[in-house]
Amino acid sequence: MAVVVGACSKGDTAPAVATVTFSASKTKIPLGAPIDLTYKFNVAPNATFAGDYRVFVHMLDDNGNPLAWNDDHDPKPPTSQWKPGQTIEYTRTVFIPVFPYVGDATVQVGLYKGNERLRLVGPDQADRTSTSRTYKVGTLTLQAPSENIFLIKKSGWHPSEFGADNNIDWQWTQKAATITFRNPRRDVTFYLDFDARTDVFGDHSQQVTVYSANQVVATFAADNNVPVLKRIPVTADQLGNAEMAELRVEVDRTFVPSKLPAGGKDVRELGIRVYHAFVEAR
Repeated sequence: MAVVVGACSKGDTAPAVATVTFSASKTKIPLGAPIDLTYKFNVAPNATFAGDYRVFVHMLDDNGNPLAWNDDHDPKPPTSQWKPGQTIEYTRTVFIPVFPYVGDATVQVGLYKGNERLRLVGPDQADRTSTSRTYKVGTLTLQAPSENIFLIKKSGWHPSEFGADNNIDWQWTQKAATITFRNPRRDVTFYLDFDARTDVFGDHSQQVTVYSANQVVATFAADNNVPVLKRIPVTADQLGNAEMAELRVEVDRTFVPSKLPAGGKDVRELGIRVYHAFVEAR
């Protein structure tokens, strides 16, 4: 049963709807890098949910102040489908934004709908009677972005664009978009987070080919109109022996918005829309 926050002045005694735990693929993560976050809810035997609640995920600095990033999201499946005694577990890959803080960050989780929060049981005993219904589930150590492999977008990239709330940014590629970076002489994973205008090409989606120098390392269809993250392994041999390594993302077909039936003034040649391009040494 849902209860409004603050209903109990002497500690939260409402029945908990679930036990929540959290894990991360890394405990130390540079700003700007991707990380896998796993959320687990063990639903209580008598729990019921009046509709769909969102998961809030807040990060606090070592002084308890909120950081300029969260992972608030809709759980999968939604809470209206959670059954008593069921275990809900899923993993999200997120990119930590770059902001002016390095050090330990406390991860807090909860369930909410509007101004209402549900009571959970978290791993920290101190949260068990708290009326804030915010539960500490772990700690991440945030490192400087300089720990990442620095990428240079060499050619084939249009300028960055931003969503209405400025929380999301992206770059369109041209037919071929190239990035270079200092060769780590190790195997790497190339993360490509992108979507495409599937309405433009109909049943014949664009084909994307990723090259390391002139070697093909991956080929796939751009058949998604929502962001999809590709993890593309690239070996040290494929990177070559040069001081600088190069990856190229190429599409077989492009489009010009002004030439579409809807018209418009955008005369750029566009390939795919990239939200994140990242290289991580393995």
